[in-house]
Amino acid sequence: MARTPTGTITSVATALSTSKTISGISNAAEAVVSSVGHGFANGDIVLILSAWGRLNFRAFRVKGVTTDSYTLERGDTTNTEFFTPGQGAGSARKVSTWVDLDRTMNHSTSGGDAKTVNVKFIESDNEIVLNDGFNAVQRTFDMDADMIGSPAYEALRTLSDTNADTVVRQRAKTGALSLIPAKVSFNEEETLTEGQAVVVKGTFNAQNKSTRYPA
Repeated sequence: MARTPTGTITSVATALSTSKTISGISNAAEAVVSSVGHGFANGDIVLILSAWGRLNFRAFRVKGVTTDSYTLERGDTTNTEFFTPGQGAGSARKVSTWVDLDRTMNHSTSGGDAKTVNVKFIESDNEIVLNDGFNAVQRTFDMDADMIGSPAYEALRTLSDTNADTVVRQRAKTGALSLIPAKVSFNEEETLTEGQAVVVKGTFNAQNKSTRYPA
């Protein structure tokens, strides 16, 4: 079912728990993480650091919790060419505090598109196109400049000043959810345009790709 952006709530993680060691991650359609005494609960959001590059710095929702393991919902590690068995160890940090971003507008996303390289072998008259990964994702938005002093404004300012790791969460009215690890750039210089609200500008510089969950 189609939806519009109206009513979507964007939040940023302002605090991450101490790292919990990951001793191993399974190869599965939804990877099972081995982590002794992790303390996570079903529904928690975790930031994964892993020796597997394609899983490193990804954010997931947790399910299937036991005392010493949990499952990364929609964390597909079945391809052993990408996820070499036995080499996914690392650590995880739970998002312990979220702050909702109020009074934002003009959200825009760039990047995430496939990159290509044109190659021509010397013996051939024709070029071919090779896939070469994906462009980095950036999300930009404006915020009402008079939000200064609010929890949302101060969270963005602090995350930008400290260059801290964060996770950006977007929740649609339908319940659909997306998570993306990012760094924040927050420009407090006011933009004054006749006939429009005075705004400041924020940017989320993604550190990996989104994990999306259906409603």
